[in-house]
Amino acid sequence: MKNNFSSHGFLWPLLTIICLAIIAYGLHLALHNTNFERRKKQRILFGTIICFALWVTVLTVLSYKGFFANFTSLPPRPVIAMLLPMPIILLISFSSTGTQILQAVPAHWLILIQSFRILVELLIWLAVLANKFPIQMSFEGRNFDILSGVLALGATYLVVRDAQAAPKIMIAFNVIGIVLLLNILIVALLSMPTTFRYFMNEPSAASVAQFPFILLPGILVPIAYSFHIFSLRQLFVKQHTLIQHKPVTTME
Repeated sequence: MKNNFSSHGFLWPLLTIICLAIIAYGLHLALHNTNFERRKKQRILFGTIICFALWVTVLTVLSYKGFFANFTSLPPRPVIAMLLPMPIILLISFSSTGTQILQAVPAHWLILIQSFRILVELLIWLAVLANKFPIQMSFEGRNFDILSGVLALGATYLVVRDAQAAPKIMIAFNVIGIVLLLNILIVALLSMPTTFRYFMNEPSAASVAQFPFILLPGILVPIAYSFHIFSLRQLFVKQHTLIQHKPVTTME
């Protein structure tokens, strides 16, 4: 485990902490723009921070105990870590409270945060150089997700500049981002030492089960897909609201 921190390993928890801190601060600003009672705002914010801390702790402890390193079960346990937050994210997105919070968030925020994927891809590349990840998981191989981070910067600029075109830009960006994310997830899955492993070059993707690399499927990937869900949900709610309030014209 110590070898994971010999060069760049500490950057994974650092990036994770920065991303979670930005999300918590953004939530704080969004809650300020809602009409929730002060106690409810505090409960949501502190509850979110506590959940972040607990999940990081669970991932860390289980990874050191070797829980995620069992690749004989299906689906592989790192995949389970990646998928566990999804029901919670969907529940939040479609809840009344979550919907109100999303309506208080500037649309471009939900796009701009995806630029963190540039840093994730750089860390993956460093892991490849350190012989921790297989090359196909980097942008030198079959991973093109760095484009999501780059496109997030351009899409943010366009959404802020052109309000009328913003919905189409947001849909296009989120669709592209989801496809690119699915691509690397499939590549990573087929690189794990399972019975259905496709990429047989070494090393395998077994290191994703170890700390700090478990933060990739356990936190960083969920952040990416969560904000795609949040962005699309926000767009749907706003468009639905506009349709409901659109004046009805009658023919005389």
